[in-house]
Amino acid sequence: MVAFRRVGSAFGVAKEFRQKGLQFPRLIRQPGCPVEISWGDLEHNRVTRILRNPRYAGAFFYGRTRFQKKLEGGGRAQRLPRQEWHTLILNADPGYITWQDYEENLRRLQENAQVQGVEKRSAVREGPSLLQGLAICGKCGGRMTVGYRQRKAGLAPYYVCQGPREVDRIEKGYCQRISGYSLDMAIGALLVETVTPLALEVALSVHQELQSRWQEADRLRRLQVDRARYESELARRRFLRVDPDNRLVAASLEAEWNAKLRALSEAEQNYERQCQADQFKISAAQREQVLALAADFRRLWHDSETPDRERKRMVRLLVEDVTIRKGEKVQLDIRFRGGMSKTLMLPRPVSYCESHKQNPEMIAEMDRLLDHYNYADVARMLNERNFKTGDGLALTSIAVGYVRKAYGLRSRFDRLRERGLLTISEVAQACGVSTKTIAQWRQNGLLRGHAINDRNQFLFENPGPNPPKKHRRAVSHQAA
Repeated sequence: MVAFRRVGSAFGVAKEFRQKGLQFPRLIRQPGCPVEISWGDLEHNRVTRILRNPRYAGAFFYGRTRFQKKLEGGGRAQRLPRQEWHTLILNADPGYITWQDYEENLRRLQENAQVQGVEKRSAVREGPSLLQGLAICGKCGGRMTVGYRQRKAGLAPYYVCQGPREVDRIEKGYCQRISGYSLDMAIGALLVETVTPLALEVALSVHQELQSRWQEADRLRRLQVDRARYESELARRRFLRVDPDNRLVAASLEAEWNAKLRALSEAEQNYERQCQADQFKISAAQREQVLALAADFRRLWHDSETPDRERKRMVRLLVEDVTIRKGEKVQLDIRFRGGMSKTLMLPRPVSYCESHKQNPEMIAEMDRLLDHYNYADVARMLNERNFKTGDGLALTSIAVGYVRKAYGLRSRFDRLRERGLLTISEVAQACGVSTKTIAQWRQNGLLRGHAINDRNQFLFENPGPNPPKKHRRAVSHQAA
């Protein structure tokens, strides 16, 4: 339980147990044999079962599942929501954790669920992205995922919405894709600006007003408990006064008494839950600590020793979600916990190539090499001549493609087409054979192909008036 509160995810707990070499017990039950205890690695599903089990919070429960029979035989167990359980008695036994901690663990498990609707968020992870699990697409309403690119200064995040349907992703590509560096900087500045002594003073004043309302609501809930207790006592007296020989009346009064007892138990449990959630009175010392939080928050946020995981946890304590819409400008709709909202309009982030100017000599050399080589060969030759990207990294085929597009250089395909080279379909049509045969002729040296990319795709020279014939083999130039 302590490890889950520290790590924040069930996978993290299982990973930490394995890294520390800790074993976990489990029961082995076999028909006709005594129950044995086996020790082994802690699995993720066992962590979630423990966290969802109310017994560890000292509660007694019965009726969490319902068995549904099928017409063809057999059946399946259906898990019921808590309000439909047959029995739930809090504090029936000493617990490892409090009921409030148990509820908090369930809430965190719900937030950690992956990509299952807007109301669920993923667990806090190690990356620097502040809005991981909080970003919502302003076009389709889906959750935006996070990706990272390696830059000279470190990992640079970007947010991607892949669209609500798979067919949309195939036909249209990404719904939205935007660089995350400027967004994270704006969110951090907003939080530092928001958490000020004046803002906290206003929040404490509002809390005092709400506390007076909670006291009135508490009085009304106590009246409900007293009414349920009175009706339960009245049903008990009626049952004790009945003639035992009159079994029908006794059974009816006993059932009524049991129903009143259940109603009393539900009223008391609801009262306890509301008291734990609402009754929080701030003392003078606590008030000073809250006001001092503003200075501590600014110092902790800007501290270089603060891990990215802790910054993201601070964001989640204050922010419910952030809706992102990319247009001429980037619109951020931040929804804070408690209901307050804020809208930011940011300049649209420039592309990677626009923000990192390249060496003009490298651009000229790249333009020359693209006449004769594909992206992978161009990247290799430029690296051999000690050229680097705008941020000092070695060139790759992907980087060559980005730079070519950003600087308006003609593609390898266009250059070869201007030289009169044909596609594989055009050559196959001219020779009256299939494209598979053309590929085989290229491998056998009967046709000359020029690579247009790194995916084994070629353009071919015109075979002329005497093209190869099918089933013809390459001529050997070796001496007889």
